[in-house]
Amino acid sequence: MKLVKRVILFLYQWLIFAPIFIVITMLTALTVMAFAPLFGSRFWGYVPPRWWSRLTCWLALCRIKSHGHEHLDPRQSYVFVANHQGAFDIFLIYGFLNQNIKWVQKASLRKIPLVGLASEMAGHVFVDNSSAAARVNTIKEAEKKIINGVSIMLFPEGARTRTGKMGRFKRGAYQIAYDLKLPIVPLTLNGPFDVMKRGSLRLNPNRLELIIHKPISTENLSEEDIPALIEETREIIHADLWERFK
Repeated sequence: MKLVKRVILFLYQWLIFAPIFIVITMLTALTVMAFAPLFGSRFWGYVPPRWWSRLTCWLALCRIKSHGHEHLDPRQSYVFVANHQGAFDIFLIYGFLNQNIKWVQKASLRKIPLVGLASEMAGHVFVDNSSAAARVNTIKEAEKKIINGVSIMLFPEGARTRTGKMGRFKRGAYQIAYDLKLPIVPLTLNGPFDVMKRGSLRLNPNRLELIIHKPISTENLSEEDIPALIEETREIIHADLWERFK
């Protein structure tokens, strides 16, 4: 029975999921590239990718739960930070956070045909790790995007986990929040590791959960408080992980 299920899932992934995913990815990228330069990225850089992300999760036969939307004000800009379990982190957050966000993402993603250019047109920020000065410029570029209720999204771990468990959090997101005196919002992601692990192309439909925690004010913090803030958000995210990810 398990073998039959694996065969059916394999056929579904490569004969149905993959072709449809490629088509909707191309359509979304072309839509962003056509309309964002003309009418701005606030709507065209967010709404089409949001529906692309939702459709991808549903097409992958994932069951979605999200909690904590009542903590957010759509008119407020935030710095969101989350654990990084797998490729479906992006679809889960983009599709179901319900907050206009810009991503800070790896420079290598710019090289993906259509998607890289569409990401640039949508106003996302590419990380340049070539030098300390380049990293500072990346942070400054990210800060320019956070205006009028538009927020920014970062994975403080940098790379996806290989084990499902969280790694060390880096400082960049917290420096942005501190510099701009913006609330920082921890997000706990459960399930993307099960759906598609790092280094694998095998789709495994499963549950996905997004937990939005209460915003943490940075108004009265000093720069010396940043390490404690990093640890606080990491503990908040960790507390709501499923047991096998702790």
